[in-house]
Amino acid sequence: MQDLKQNIKRISSDFNKIKASLNLKEKEEKLSKLEAESTDTNLWDNQEKARKLMQEIGDISHEVKKIKDLQSEIATLNEFAKEGELSSDLKSDVEKLEKQVEELKLSSFLSGGYDGKNAIVSIHAGQGGTEAMDWTSMLYRMYTKYCEKRGWKMQVIDLSSGEEAGIKSVVFKVAGLHAYGYLKGEAGTHRLVRQSPFNADKLRQTSFSLVEVLPEIDEVDMPELEMKDDDLEWQFFRASTQGGQNVQKVSTAVRVKHKPTNTVVTAQRERSQIQNRQIALDLLRAKLWVLEQAKKDAEEKGLKGEYKPASWGTQIRSYVLHPYKMVKDLRTKVETADPESVLDGGLDEFIEAELKLSERAIDT
Repeated sequence: MQDLKQNIKRISSDFNKIKASLNLKEKEEKLSKLEAESTDTNLWDNQEKARKLMQEIGDISHEVKKIKDLQSEIATLNEFAKEGELSSDLKSDVEKLEKQVEELKLSSFLSGGYDGKNAIVSIHAGQGGTEAMDWTSMLYRMYTKYCEKRGWKMQVIDLSSGEEAGIKSVVFKVAGLHAYGYLKGEAGTHRLVRQSPFNADKLRQTSFSLVEVLPEIDEVDMPELEMKDDDLEWQFFRASTQGGQNVQKVSTAVRVKHKPTNTVVTAQRERSQIQNRQIALDLLRAKLWVLEQAKKDAEEKGLKGEYKPASWGTQIRSYVLHPYKMVKDLRTKVETADPESVLDGGLDEFIEAELKLSERAIDT
């Protein structure tokens, strides 16, 4: 019983420290302001703006509720502890609370200006031909499973399939609270070692894929990031991906080039050219944000990092399926002998370690 009381006291202390850093009052005030905006009768005249507003309301509401629910549960356990009514039956409740407070602590590390944003993730096949394209499809599945476990929504922006198998490249948006903050540490080269399923001799093969992670940037986030109409070169063409006969018959796919920076993005997964055009603009804005960040050395670290090709010497994580089984992160040194679980979306241990490492780097 005494151990349980000590654990509750420690959990309560940790929670109070975390709560102070999360600025609950500020979040509630922002929520009230956003809810007032949502009552505007003309809100849905701009559906994209309305959708983003409603998502932000939902995200902040979820966060506020989570903090208040934890506060209530901890207060209840503290009352039990004071009255001496604790029993061994409460052990599982205390352990559950301890895990929830630890998760809240991790979210408190996400204090960057864009950590609360949706994420735009790109995966590109590197060295290794068909092997690398198959590896890219495996990584895409891994992130899909991870997002499903977190309750995040995914929307494919662009996808280029391999000639024989796998994916050459895929770009997708992840919508959810702190999606960018959690996923930004996944940016870098991922290396796979396995017996080749595409070789009759089943030789050991090494493949590489590059993961890029960007925050979804709105015009209101960076009004100074102006995209002039004269600087944009548009192309419209028929979507090359699956999507039904209607997609194939009309030019719904969109490609836009930002002439001053020679940055090109493509969007072709929606049936509407208007929707693909908006998605392309959002992706272009994120790409231009990266270029802007590159000019600010002080802000570059921890946001996206320097672009590096998917090749030897730049990998952040290795996944070995043969001759032994292991996944090892080369930055945090976290490793596991269960790669199947990781490839099935079990990324929590790796992402949490990277968040803690980044937080320690900021503190020092």
